[in-house]
Amino acid sequence: MARMVNRLSSRAVAAVTKKGLHADGGGLYLQVGPGGNKSWIFRFTLHGKTRAMGLGALHTVSLAEARQQAETCRKQLRDAIDPIAVRDIERGRNKAEAAKVMTFEACAEAFIRSHSAGWRNVKHAKQWESTLRTYAFPEFGSLPVQAVDTSLVMKALEPIWTTKTETAGRVRGRIESVLDWAAARRLRDGENPARWKGHLDKLLPARSKVRRVKHLAALPYDLVGGFMVELRQREGIAARGLEFQILTAARSGEVLGMTWPEYDAAAKLWSVPGERMKSGNAHRVPLAPAAVAVLEPMANIRQSDFVFPGARTGRPLSSMAFLMTLRRMGRGDLTAHGFRSAFRDWAAERTNHPREVAEMALAHAVGDKVEAAYRRGDLFEKRRRIMDDWARHCATPNEDRGDVVPIRSRGA
Repeated sequence: MARMVNRLSSRAVAAVTKKGLHADGGGLYLQVGPGGNKSWIFRFTLHGKTRAMGLGALHTVSLAEARQQAETCRKQLRDAIDPIAVRDIERGRNKAEAAKVMTFEACAEAFIRSHSAGWRNVKHAKQWESTLRTYAFPEFGSLPVQAVDTSLVMKALEPIWTTKTETAGRVRGRIESVLDWAAARRLRDGENPARWKGHLDKLLPARSKVRRVKHLAALPYDLVGGFMVELRQREGIAARGLEFQILTAARSGEVLGMTWPEYDAAAKLWSVPGERMKSGNAHRVPLAPAAVAVLEPMANIRQSDFVFPGARTGRPLSSMAFLMTLRRMGRGDLTAHGFRSAFRDWAAERTNHPREVAEMALAHAVGDKVEAAYRRGDLFEKRRRIMDDWARHCATPNEDRGDVVPIRSRGA
């Protein structure tokens, strides 16, 4: 009691030992709760409705402060203004201002959390965080997202723009996405300092002019037949997997992760689910007789759902399996992915198959959005014909082929 004498009026002091409301006058009350907690409230009537507004606990708000707040409320009521509504508006404004000091790093983490469910795999989210943490966060990660400007973005990009051009391009795009997200959440205002067109393209050279394009090593398509002869002489699951990849022009990851439920032997069809495709869309692969012939012996040694099982039970071949096979063949100059390039070159230069058929066989996006909208199907039967032709090409050693390569008519 003694500690409260200097904070309460004599009337409040005399009543504080009783529970309930203790009036100080002018609508101000000291409220004593069942547990002895004490707080200030302001009671008022507006538009025929009686309401109570909390002003704070006794241990944080002095009597003088409570009386000052009550006086402000009475002045608002004089003008028919609801003091509770005014307080709520002020709190919302303060909250919005506080949100604007959210750091770029916090925004990036929130962006990743909100978008990762739509990304193909966990690895993609980790790559996002890793690149930003390495190149962006050291420069402005701890700063309010509103403070990120062109000079800070340039500080993160310039050191790597000509030495790690591909990575720098990804970092720029990711910074731009995070800042767009922050703007949509009203955490920042103004133009996006990481946008390329009409902004950073005036400050940095185009990546195509500075990067050294390193194509994946590919075997010329006329030598694929001779290579296949040697490959088919090799034993082992990895050799069969590489052979199957070449015959289907698929990506290594798609072949390594292939499971038996994806294979329809009767239809000679391999259906790759969208979550294992780079595009995120399901892809049907027509299988030539040679590709089916690769799968038949694999079925006889089936150990799990994986068509090309690894040494560990229940796991597929290692992602390095095909590369190691090439090295054992003395072809460390090649990559498995390079055979997709050989297929594309062969289709363009030695056949009359339409371009879009070859592109769809590689599971590439075809044309612009308008073209895609009109092409509802996946050109499956036409793709079956081009894969049959490719298999025949792969079965013919270059020394037996001569200079004549049959060209299918466009109507075939």
